[in-house]
Amino acid sequence: HVQLVESGGGSVQAGGSLRLSCAASGYTYNRNCMAWFRQAPGKEREGLATIDSDGDAAYADSMKGRFTISRDNAKKVLYLQMNTLKPEDTAMYYCAAADRSRCTLFDTYNYWGQGTQVTVS
Repeated sequence: HVQLVESGGGSVQAGGSLRLSCAASGYTYNRNCMAWFRQAPGKEREGLATIDSDGDAAYADSMKGRFTISRDNAKKVLYLQMNTLKPEDTAMYYCAAADRSRCTLFDTYNYWGQGTQVTVS
């Protein structure tokens, strides 16, 4: 049973930082590429960043410089460090995993977490 559980969301003032975590269980985490997405009310889901099984990261152009994706394969945890947060970053943030070692934001993901809310005011 594959499970992804996000944490670390909350309310923060503009200019602040948050680090989101996504704990994985029930599958071979180290072989899977993973990603972060977000969805704001009334808007389509937006891809933020991906990280391959070997640690290569890629970002949506709008996220470069502010967000950093990383993974700890020993702990089976995915992270998203978010700096200089803006009110428009307010959204539900989701982690996702795919049954392959490399992926892009446009690929299909096999597993999704329930999300963690980030509110920036």
